[in-house]
Amino acid sequence: MPEGRSEAAIPPREVSEMSFEDALAELESIVSRLEQGRGSLAEAIADYERGTALRKHCEAKLSEAEAKVQAIVEGPAGMSLRDVE
Repeated sequence: MPEGRSEAAIPPREVSEMSFEDALAELESIVSRLEQGRGSLAEAIADYERGTALRKHCEAKLSEAEAKVQAIVEGPAGMSLRDVE
């Protein structure tokens, strides 16, 4: 296995289980590999596909966080967070 390829060995179905921070770190690693042109064309395509899944996951996590922030309301007891489902 080429150097730096350990993250790419994780099946894409596990992306949904990743934290935002872990997904972003892996996405940054993929972008770096693609920018440097390391690896074969097949690896680049797999990295691109994995990166797309990671990007979508990160966007969903950010949207989720944004909805929670927007759900902060001021009540009689001060600021509170209402449920966002």
